[in-house]
Amino acid sequence: MTPISTENPLTSEDAQALLAMLPTRVEIKRGMTEPELNQVEERWGFRFAPEHRTLLGAGLPTGGRSWPDWRDGDAEKLAERLARPIDGVLFDVEHNGFWHPEWDPRPAGTQDALEVARIYLAKVPVMVPIYSHRCLLADPNRTGTPVLSMYQTDIICYGTDLVDYFHHEFGRPVPTPEDHQYAAIPFWSYFVE
Repeated sequence: MTPISTENPLTSEDAQALLAMLPTRVEIKRGMTEPELNQVEERWGFRFAPEHRTLLGAGLPTGGRSWPDWRDGDAEKLAERLARPIDGVLFDVEHNGFWHPEWDPRPAGTQDALEVARIYLAKVPVMVPIYSHRCLLADPNRTGTPVLSMYQTDIICYGTDLVDYFHHEFGRPVPTPEDHQYAAIPFWSYFVE
């Protein structure tokens, strides 16, 4: 398996092959058009990664609560899903004593700590849900970043890139070479390392 990169982008055919791996209970609606994708990005204030955009252009997986329906989904639920990575960190700041080592010293009061954490978290990269609590970096200028499984600060790498993720979640996992380096994602990679 060749990792996705600028030199090896995900093609529409590759995306179709990934979608074909999904269980039959997943409905795959027609792919999103460029204007539809642009509208989603404008509405929600992020930009899809190139491979995520290609996947959604090839077909829009829907069904159940696991797949974000970027075309017809409930706006409140989409907003909640987009907020989950940050809200999860804030939950752990408030209830589990989490404090990132690169932040200033933690204030003594919980509410003060939350206010400081919100300031830092406003600057971290946006993670966009793909399926359930699996997320991909929202950055139109980067490709081949890992898919992270994100539940509060329990964050693990679920695939070295979108293709690897689909194989792990829906197909037959392809072994990752031991010397493979995951692409770093500012702030979020701290939890994986």
